[in-house]
Amino acid sequence: MIRCLHSGILVVVLSALGCAATSARESTTVSWPDSTLGRTQTLALLQTLNADLLSHDSATLTLERWCGEHHLASPAKVLALRVHDGNKRMPPELRHQLGVRDDEPVKYRHVQLRCGEHVLSNADNWYLPGRLTAAMNQQLDQSDAPFGKVVQPLHFRRHTLSAQLLWSPLPEGWEMRDGPTSKADGVLQIPGDVLQHRAVLRTGDNQPFSVLIETYTGEVLRFKHDIK
Repeated sequence: MIRCLHSGILVVVLSALGCAATSARESTTVSWPDSTLGRTQTLALLQTLNADLLSHDSATLTLERWCGEHHLASPAKVLALRVHDGNKRMPPELRHQLGVRDDEPVKYRHVQLRCGEHVLSNADNWYLPGRLTAAMNQQLDQSDAPFGKVVQPLHFRRHTLSAQLLWSPLPEGWEMRDGPTSKADGVLQIPGDVLQHRAVLRTGDNQPFSVLIETYTGEVLRFKHDIK
């Protein structure tokens, strides 16, 4: 009986250790090491995502592919969650890009693009409802559907006004330094926002109907990996 009791205790202890080890592995797989290699690879990933976004018209579909390829969620489906935080003023330079008439109404839509538990992007979107169909306006008003998917029938084209890395894993002038660019045995601290795009959307006949400020978060890098 004592032997059985000892065996039972041993099984419980081993199971607990196994769970702890699994938990530790899971927590480290989503953390990037603060090493020159880790920093270089995160920079390469940010540049890859940036180039992918710049080469496609729909940020939503691009993020959906990114989510699927990096196993951020299953299924890899991006949802647009509305944030009802009032009517944010459009920057004057974007108003000029949109070509808004004085008597033309402008609507504002703030959404978070989420894949699984990861908020990948915060998007500020100003659009002209008079240049969309009634069905599109109804869907945008009454649902959390991503803007890019709703207006797909317009066969729109995206013209990027600016693309800016808000954070670089490697400090400026790192290639000219003799010393290390990282902390030994440290974990790379990824900020909340890492990349920002400003863009105007135009219909197939070159009519502007929307301007966007898309701010991509550090969650785009929170996937499991084997980097040491």
